[in-house]
Amino acid sequence: MVHNIRLLTSDCPMKSTPHRHSATASDPATALLLANGVRATGARSQVLMVLLDSKRALSHLEVQSALPEMDRVTLYRALDCLTDAGIAHKISGDDRVFRYSTGSESTSVGSVAGAQHAHAHFKCTRCTRVFCLDDERHPELLYQQWQTRLQAALGPGFQSQEIELTIKGWCAECAA
Repeated sequence: MVHNIRLLTSDCPMKSTPHRHSATASDPATALLLANGVRATGARSQVLMVLLDSKRALSHLEVQSALPEMDRVTLYRALDCLTDAGIAHKISGDDRVFRYSTGSESTSVGSVAGAQHAHAHFKCTRCTRVFCLDDERHPELLYQQWQTRLQAALGPGFQSQEIELTIKGWCAECAA
């Protein structure tokens, strides 16, 4: 319930009419924002495009480096909006740095915003980069499998809100 209150009071206004804007957006990021009922501002579209183009999760500083003209506050608000809407997810690292990514469960146009984040991450212990581990062909099956196994392991009465799994080791570049 707290999450729903945060969505309603955040800086990420949800549109009341999803088809208010043209169905053909100028870029995939804008289309994704509109499909999820989020007002498509320039900052949100730019930040989302950086995340969509990345093969790994990015820290705030990495996104800021990709968008040097954007001020810090605007960038934080855009990232918060994307995570509140379920379009991107925030990964907390043991180094206390948050990284942001659009996993396959949230990057398809028309996906359900706010779906439970349920996929694994790989963190390289040498370069500290974080990669999302998804089954891009059938992300919904992976979620259903994890949810079924988790519920069986927890037993009746437990209700998960978020699943975090991080595998640590060396990425392909660092291991070479």
